[in-house]
Amino acid sequence: MSYRTKSKFITHEILWSSIKGAFVKLNPMYMIKNPVMFVVEVGFVVCVILTFFPHIFNDEGSNLSLYNGIVAFVLFITLLFANFAESVAEGRGKAQAETLKKTKKDTKARIILEDDTEKIISSNDLNKGDIILVKAGELIPSDGEIVEGIASIDESAITGESAPVTKESGGDFASVTGGTTVVSDWLKIEITAEPGHSFLDKMISLVEGASRQKTPNEIALNTLLVSLTIIFLIVIVTLYPMASYLNVKISISTLIALTVCLIPTTIGALLSAIGIAGMDRVTRFNVIAMSGKAVEACGDVDTMILDKTGTITYGNRLASDFIPVDNVDKKELIDVACIASLDDETPEGKSTVKLARNLGSKIKNEDYQDGQLIEFTAASKMSGIDTSDGHKIRKGAGDAIIKYVKENNGSVPKDLSQKVDQISQLGGTPLVVCIDYKILGVIYLKDTVKPGLVERFERLRKIGIKTIMCTGDNPLTAATIAAEAGVDGYIAECKPEDKIEAIKKEQNEGKLVAMTGDGTNDAPALAQADVGIAMNSGTSAAKEAANMVDLDSDPTKILEVVEIGKQLLITRGSLTTFSIANDIAKYFAIIPAIFTVAIPQMNVLNIMRLSSPSSAVLSALIFNAVIIPCLIPLAMKGVKYKPMSASRMLGRNMLIYGLGGVICPFLGIKTIDVIISPLLSLLGL
Repeated sequence: MSYRTKSKFITHEILWSSIKGAFVKLNPMYMIKNPVMFVVEVGFVVCVILTFFPHIFNDEGSNLSLYNGIVAFVLFITLLFANFAESVAEGRGKAQAETLKKTKKDTKARIILEDDTEKIISSNDLNKGDIILVKAGELIPSDGEIVEGIASIDESAITGESAPVTKESGGDFASVTGGTTVVSDWLKIEITAEPGHSFLDKMISLVEGASRQKTPNEIALNTLLVSLTIIFLIVIVTLYPMASYLNVKISISTLIALTVCLIPTTIGALLSAIGIAGMDRVTRFNVIAMSGKAVEACGDVDTMILDKTGTITYGNRLASDFIPVDNVDKKELIDVACIASLDDETPEGKSTVKLARNLGSKIKNEDYQDGQLIEFTAASKMSGIDTSDGHKIRKGAGDAIIKYVKENNGSVPKDLSQKVDQISQLGGTPLVVCIDYKILGVIYLKDTVKPGLVERFERLRKIGIKTIMCTGDNPLTAATIAAEAGVDGYIAECKPEDKIEAIKKEQNEGKLVAMTGDGTNDAPALAQADVGIAMNSGTSAAKEAANMVDLDSDPTKILEVVEIGKQLLITRGSLTTFSIANDIAKYFAIIPAIFTVAIPQMNVLNIMRLSSPSSAVLSALIFNAVIIPCLIPLAMKGVKYKPMSASRMLGRNMLIYGLGGVICPFLGIKTIDVIISPLLSLLGL
């Protein structure tokens, strides 16, 4: 299942469940969580009472029960539309959850007991620390770490990617996820998740919205909306004695309609849906956010910490050229480098052999089978072979080979340092080759910067996000790669603790920091960062420390995730601006209509020339209800995001959603007035 699969905005199943949810959410105990819409519900109840008892507040007027009933009906529709918006957002998540539940349902596990016998049990009975055996064609029942075996795993149920990945015990990529399938061979896996707390369980909970908490910005905006609601309530309450003093007859239902129109009902109705939809967009991009706060934090990120390997570059350093030192035949260097790499299964070793043979080397594997392989270690920083005829061939880091040669009384060519530096300045990695303590030259290994990154980093720079590349390369190589990729800064020879220090430094300056990682050694930095994105192929420690997990294990996705966070904030801000701007038009629609009878001079404010006070109130109220479902697609999909400065973004927002929020209601209310005026005349209103 891929979340990025194109799907309808709303299916029949989501539609019917959302309609049902719209009615269920009318429960006052639920509605009180949204104070703005709770005020609307209270107004609806009062208007229903006034429909049957129109004179309990001494209101006067013809067909008062009918008028009150119409107001109550429009308020009821407003409530349903608001609840429908939230239900649609939740319904899209629940549809994903059902797919995940099907993956989890009735999965069996082959547990290995203490006497090495096997027993088939339900995956729900597995405990942390259990050892299970999973064979080809079987589903991995829960999260775990591979303790024995190597196999191809189909992760398409989680990531949507059809190509199997190879996993084996040891290293940073021994982690497996429940719900994935072993395609070939077998694996022994130690369960790392408690019952009901596997990664799949967390995904189901998150996409259902069960764990969604209001984010800080959402809470702040909700507080603002409540404050505006209280202010307008006070204003409306003062209108009643003012109208009595002016001998203007205002019914309670009219005051309720005026209240609903002037308080920010549009954004109040859509606020929760926007937050849920933000998490939904990230999930459909195959990233699981552990909270809405994590998604929102992406929109506020100031600094991005990125690994070079696998994120900025492809990560496979491949042999590009052989560069001999003075007085050494290039053919000799090529042959010796090929011999040193025959048993090297790394991309560097394989590419060295391939390039050597492309350049005419006739070295054969079988001629060196009897030699003693010298494996690479972190301490020696070199590898090679002692051939059966007595030759000692080595290749490795420049400083390691120089030390090795000097310790054995060999000499270092004068031009070696220059050639090593030249390769480093080109962004490559130099491997020095020697035979019998004689240095022959350098293998030029080149790592390629991923295409399009310069443009993407430029987009981030335009919105004020600084990018910092972390790499274990030497400063010269790091500087070259950084310049080619277009990042703003870099940390060379970077260790895990250096990443934490870089994050803390930025945070101490008041900045929000995002980073990616996959290994256990990345866990502290992922936990320290405001937005930590762990790779699904990485270790359990990394995934536990992060607040987001990328199911596709694509480190560059952090760039898109940040843009989704920005889109969430922009959507909320844009619709808030639109909602508040709406009140201007509603003010000009209702206030003049109410007071023109007593104060003829106020007719100058009736710029829409609405037919009657009743028509003005109902037109504004109907528009207030209708605009909510019209904005649901925008709340779900989000306002289109374009990288730009904050000031330019504010200007664009005010022009489109501020000015648009003023013009749209003027046109809408006038259109509704033209339609309903004849009907109201027939009804005597």
